[in-house]
Amino acid sequence: MRRTACDSAALSAHAIAAAQPSAVPRVLVVDDTPANVALLERLLRREGYAVVTAADGHEALAKVRTDSPDLVISDVLMPGCDGFQLCRALKSEPETRLLPIVLVTSLSGADERIRGIDAGADDFIAKPFDPHELRARVRSLLRLKRYTDELDSAEAVILSLALTIEARDRFTQGHCLRLSQLGAALGGRLGLGVEDIQTLERGGILHDIGKVGIPDAILLKPERLTAEEFAIIKTHTIIGDRLCSELSLLRHVRSIVRHHHERLDGTGYPDGLRGREVPLLAQIIGIIDVYDALTSARPYKSALPRDRALEELAREVEKGWRDPTLVREFAALSVEKDCDAR
Repeated sequence: MRRTACDSAALSAHAIAAAQPSAVPRVLVVDDTPANVALLERLLRREGYAVVTAADGHEALAKVRTDSPDLVISDVLMPGCDGFQLCRALKSEPETRLLPIVLVTSLSGADERIRGIDAGADDFIAKPFDPHELRARVRSLLRLKRYTDELDSAEAVILSLALTIEARDRFTQGHCLRLSQLGAALGGRLGLGVEDIQTLERGGILHDIGKVGIPDAILLKPERLTAEEFAIIKTHTIIGDRLCSELSLLRHVRSIVRHHHERLDGTGYPDGLRGREVPLLAQIIGIIDVYDALTSARPYKSALPRDRALEELAREVEKGWRDPTLVREFAALSVEKDCDAR
């Protein structure tokens, strides 16, 4: 059977390498509706970006070869080669697998998002889109592109996945990086090995990756969640575990992604694990996750000072939720870091 352009991107490394990178970020807009292309092109040019356009996935693959874009914004529903197929084609080639791709879609269900994630999409924008949101997401992904151009491929993949979460909610900005750094520091304090510390670094970044499958209306809700909404939020641990299972690079972080909301008394989720059933690395990230949430402002609450947050963790120890040794060592670490900062 003859392979189409969407079955294989067939991108020449020589062709991509031959294209000279531009100082001005270049964005490829892919849509079969001229009015949508004109709108996106106008918004992006106003921000100072160079814009290349394509009417379908086949033409987009050719433009990637000749124009070396820094970002692709593609409609999902297109005849011939749709956005999912385009995404898979670009992500399957070593030369373009780190190229950020935003899928613009009117499909709001979790299944469509999971399909996009499986295809390798880095972000999503729902129709009709907010111009301010579009500009913010484009800036974030172009910033990531600059970083990934300088990073090792494995680290770049991790950052690409993490950015999908960070870019969606301004109130969680920096959360994953803080968990990564504190997790590694606590692992070192506990005398863990190099591999475990590296897993804590990656697990801190990726612990909430499953939230890419949670609707924005719930994930970004400024008020407290209803019981039904919280039940949906809790599925992010299962979604994240499923996503990480597809990458052998991330096999060590799966226990963190799935179990960082477990409690030692069995009242956590998703599996209700008890005591030593809860993986140690997941316990570490879970403690730091609670601390960071307590010390960060949200639309519905103020940030607690360090001492108050540590008192809350101590109360969770009394309830049987947390390991007393881990909480004690983390409290000592946080005090030391606070003193160093002064």
